[in-house]
Amino acid sequence: MKTMTGKKLLAHELIGLQVKVKDSSDASRKGLTGKVIDETKHTLKIEFEKGEKIVPKKECIFEFISGKEKVEIEGKKLCLRPEDRTKEYWRNVYD
Repeated sequence: MKTMTGKKLLAHELIGLQVKVKDSSDASRKGLTGKVIDETKHTLKIEFEKGEKIVPKKECIFEFISGKEKVEIEGKKLCLRPEDRTKEYWRNVYD
């Protein structure tokens, strides 16, 4: 199994991944843990025990969990449309 790193996460589909908000400018979001159910250019929609929340990417640091691996990444690095984020990653890999 390949290791998921912060850089590789940029090329990964986020929907379906477990996520934890490690830090946020809004204290009420800190520690929010759940599954990513939707993504836009600027937000992640997270489903958790008590419902769903839309979380702005730019204001948070996220910890994504895939299997036994955890990857922490600043949300502002994710602020692209999902399809553009993956294109950007692959463009940089081959440059």
